Amino acid sequence: MQHVPRIADKLADEDTVSPGAHPTPEGVRFSVWAPNAWQVELIGDFNGWQGQPMERDGTTGRWSAQIPHARHGEFYKYRVHGVDGVMRDKADPCAHRCELPPGTASQIWSLGFEWGDADWMATRGERQGGARPMSIYEVHLGSWQRDADGRFLNYRELGQRLAAHCTALGFTHVELMPVAEHPFYGSWGYQTTGYFAPTARYGTPQDLMALVDTLHRAGIGVVLDWVGSHFPGDPHALERFDGTALYEHADPRQGFHPEWNSLIFNYGRHEVRDFLIDSVLFWLRHYHFDAVRVDAVSSMLYLDFARRPGEWIPNHQGGHHNLEAVRFLQDLNTQVYAQFPDVHTIAEESTAWPGVSRPVHHGGLGFGMKWNMGWMNDTLRYMQRPMVYRRWHEKDIRFSAVYAFDENFVLPLSHDEVVYGKGSLLQRHPGDEWQRFAGLRNLYGYMWGHPGKKLLFMGGEFGQPHEWHHEAVLAWPLCQQPLHAGLLRWVADLNRVYRALPAMHAQDFGPAHFEWLPLEHGDPDILAFLRRHGDEVVLVICNFSAQARPGLRMGTPFAIEWHELLNSDANAYGGSGAGNFGGAQAQPVACGGMPASLLLTAPPLATVLLSNRSLPPLESLIQGAPHVSQQEHTGVRDGGR
Repeated sequence: MQHVPRIADKLADEDTVSPGAHPTPEGVRFSVWAPNAWQVELIGDFNGWQGQPMERDGTTGRWSAQIPHARHGEFYKYRVHGVDGVMRDKADPCAHRCELPPGTASQIWSLGFEWGDADWMATRGERQGGARPMSIYEVHLGSWQRDADGRFLNYRELGQRLAAHCTALGFTHVELMPVAEHPFYGSWGYQTTGYFAPTARYGTPQDLMALVDTLHRAGIGVVLDWVGSHFPGDPHALERFDGTALYEHADPRQGFHPEWNSLIFNYGRHEVRDFLIDSVLFWLRHYHFDAVRVDAVSSMLYLDFARRPGEWIPNHQGGHHNLEAVRFLQDLNTQVYAQFPDVHTIAEESTAWPGVSRPVHHGGLGFGMKWNMGWMNDTLRYMQRPMVYRRWHEKDIRFSAVYAFDENFVLPLSHDEVVYGKGSLLQRHPGDEWQRFAGLRNLYGYMWGHPGKKLLFMGGEFGQPHEWHHEAVLAWPLCQQPLHAGLLRWVADLNRVYRALPAMHAQDFGPAHFEWLPLEHGDPDILAFLRRHGDEVVLVICNFSAQARPGLRMGTPFAIEWHELLNSDANAYGGSGAGNFGGAQAQPVACGGMPASLLLTAPPLATVLLSNRSLPPLESLIQGAPHVSQQEHTGVRDGGR
């Protein structure tokens, strides 16, 4: 693909100041792109909010001004006299900080910070390569925990608590739902207005840097959730910025998103593409984020997304693919990996678009990974069925293995699965209370055993009983109750074994290292499969029925002793205690084409992990895990409701 020079590169060559507010020895230099405005004035604290004309560069469409007496922390806006005859007071699209909502002004802010994560940054590529474990804890900062009086916590305190909690539970990464500034808190951050500014609800830019720094020092990576698919029509933001559809398309069939009541970026305009690419690079460079999850990629790829016939315009080939968005995504990923080869880009993409996580030079979109929405939908549909009917829907739970290696997949149980009347993950399991908890432990066991990186939304780790709401803090006091505490322990133990055994993570993207295992008497309620890495082998057995299966014979490749690493039905997790007394000896008795076989018990609604490799006692692997007696250590009491 031919490289098109980015506008920012051209501006640098022309020695033109970059957009935004930048301190200089002579004061503060302001610059904004508004090529069709007939006049732009600078208003702010430094001039009593009286319009001060800016100078226009006819070549670039930039307006600029040098203010000698402007100071750090002062608020400002641009008064744009549009070509349509309307005067609009606009926030700076490239501001580094925004006024605390409901205020909408931009703020002069420097980004100096003394980082302490040099060790993490030097080894980041090794720590989070494709063959490394990746277990992501997704968080909405405003509702994860709050102060005792219900106020938001500062980024710094959130970072300390997240580091303690995720260390205790063994997660490798934290994913922050969008923290770029957004005027409407109820959008969860997905209606972005500040593409270069973290929301002021939780503190300053340096406070967010401290959150990332704290997590890095604890050995935990941080994923940024980024929205480049649409933007809100708030009057102070990007909409009709200079009196024209500057960032969006003018035709609503291209420029308006009917499902989200928002505007769609014009990916065919180089300046818009550069603005978005620069936004992603900015967060990686200045905030040390380790990965970027790109929201709603499907809505970008298809011109007819959420539209009826006649409500969209075909591309120049007559098709429904947004070719300009495809090129933008390819350019975005190419730029990110060229400048930050040790990070990841992750696509939330829900269709069968080919090559989402394949290199651009092979015709792909160039993402490092893709959320496996098919696995999520099929699995949750299966798990919601009454246990007695599951045997007739075996394909729902098995089908993901057919395409598990077509992309580099992340298995997501995200915020989208616990909102809008869907219920919590715990509520979605059938049966009585014990069966719901057993089913949830079984779901996690299957998920952690399945090829692909893992993502779990906050509250799922202890069985949040009700669906998530952004105005309600998680029900942390429940962690003191035995079944909730047992689920916490199960998640911690899954993460520890997942991280300790390369067979559980090193070949997540390789089909040669996954194999179904045969049962002597086929049982559609039981899944059995094998994960390999070198000489290491892990057997995963999931019983999705409410009845134990004693005397289950299963074919295995080796007549050796298999060590039982984990059993979700153990008493410590709230189970019934059925199991295999720590392991089973395979015999040279052929079964289903395998040279050997195991005779074992599959506990009810449970996952069992066995391996040819023994591990130290789990207690030594999970120091600091959230036992009921250790809740104070994990921080889950703090901010409880």
